[in-house]
Amino acid sequence: MEKVFILASALCFLGLLGTANADSFTVEGKVYCDTCRTQFITKVTVFMPDAVVRLECKDREGGSITFSADAITDPHGVYHIPVQGDHEDEICEVFLVKSSRPGCDQIPKPEKNKEDSARVSITKNDGIVSGVRRVSPMGFLITKALPECPEVLRELGITPQGLVP
Repeated sequence: MEKVFILASALCFLGLLGTANADSFTVEGKVYCDTCRTQFITKVTVFMPDAVVRLECKDREGGSITFSADAITDPHGVYHIPVQGDHEDEICEVFLVKSSRPGCDQIPKPEKNKEDSARVSITKNDGIVSGVRRVSPMGFLITKALPECPEVLRELGITPQGLVP
């Protein structure tokens, strides 16, 4: 009987811990230098330390900013943005802000009717159990593609006409 009481107490305590952290999230992603100007990662992609990104959440109706935080990437090009509160009724997006690499600092222009950002859901009501929200990798464009890029793209079955101008 004593073991059952201890087990029940432990489960209740763990449940309280989960509730305390229910509205605490971490937004994570990677930033890279798009060395082939393809807008996707290749084998010659370089991840960028010390790049700056911004997370903004906006009210769906009025568009006013309800949350904003900047982050700097680590030596592997990874950023972590802590977020408090549930942002279910908001549109949250991560933007590239500042490159750390001269010559690889162009922010890709968005396609028609698309944002130049990555959306992220920051709510406990989205079916994701973890408090970590992962964002698709985002890249700054290099000024001129590396000389080895045509071969890299050929290996992927992509023609040079598919390169970003």
